[in-house]
Amino acid sequence: MAKKHKYDYFDAYEELSDLAVQEASVLVRAMENFTDAAALRAVLDEAHALEHAGDMINHDIYKHVGNDFMPPFDREDIVALAGALDEILDEIEDVLQYFYMFDIHQIPEDALRFATLIRKSCKAVDAAMEDFRNFKKSKNFKQLVIQVSDNEEEADGLYVEVIRNLHVNHADEPMHVLKWSRLYAFMESCCDACEHTADLMSTILLKNM
Repeated sequence: MAKKHKYDYFDAYEELSDLAVQEASVLVRAMENFTDAAALRAVLDEAHALEHAGDMINHDIYKHVGNDFMPPFDREDIVALAGALDEILDEIEDVLQYFYMFDIHQIPEDALRFATLIRKSCKAVDAAMEDFRNFKKSKNFKQLVIQVSDNEEEADGLYVEVIRNLHVNHADEPMHVLKWSRLYAFMESCCDACEHTADLMSTILLKNM
């Protein structure tokens, strides 16, 4: 009888983190090539396809974890980490959707800085995830996780700066301030989602040492 193929959760996690990098790159590209909000329709479809691919991977993880006799670590942690990675994809898609719904007319330099930081954070998560299957022996894993947290701290500082810039430079444009305050909050949430994922990875490391 042929040996049953064992589901590889680490491969699935790496696929999810790679999708996040791809989606963050879509966000950056959309801002760099921005013409008007209506033109984002095609970009939304591209981002949604990536988010949907992430959903399918999550469904596979949920399907296998319930029947797995010997999962690599606690079932609840397996599901939680999959959900955290999926949340990154959801948050990035939300940013693009709000750019479209709010009918943004131009992209401030601050927004491009934030999008670039989101991509940097996703790449840091992806790098940590590539090392995650060896977390018990890896000499680099802890530092890779710390890099994600450092990026989130950078995002916190950038958020304070861009919100101040809004109120200093656009005090006579209340709708502009309102729209961009919300958009920057959504963008900052993307970096928060990356840090949450890294925190879960650290927790799993500590529980399985």
